[in-house]
Amino acid sequence: MLQLTGGVATIGNMRVLTYTVHVEPAEEGGYVVTVPALSGCVTEGDTYEQAIANAHEAIEGFVEALIKAGEPIPTEPAPTHPIDALVQIKAQVAA
Repeated sequence: MLQLTGGVATIGNMRVLTYTVHVEPAEEGGYVVTVPALSGCVTEGDTYEQAIANAHEAIEGFVEALIKAGEPIPTEPAPTHPIDALVQIKAQVAA
């Protein structure tokens, strides 16, 4: 059964955590990603897709380290206002 409270969903004995990420173009190219709720959780990627994939890995590793250290896992409240998100697709364009 799925139960959602704030930014945390529970499925069985697993918690599904949702975090806001900030993606900014890097001066040297690529993108830098920060996770405001997880102070110090920062990653990057050469492309937007790579930056988002790296953010998933960085968040998972950050949370795993908190669990191993016996530290609390920060959560975010569920959004109460609209959120802007970028969605990229690949489309073949006629020549």
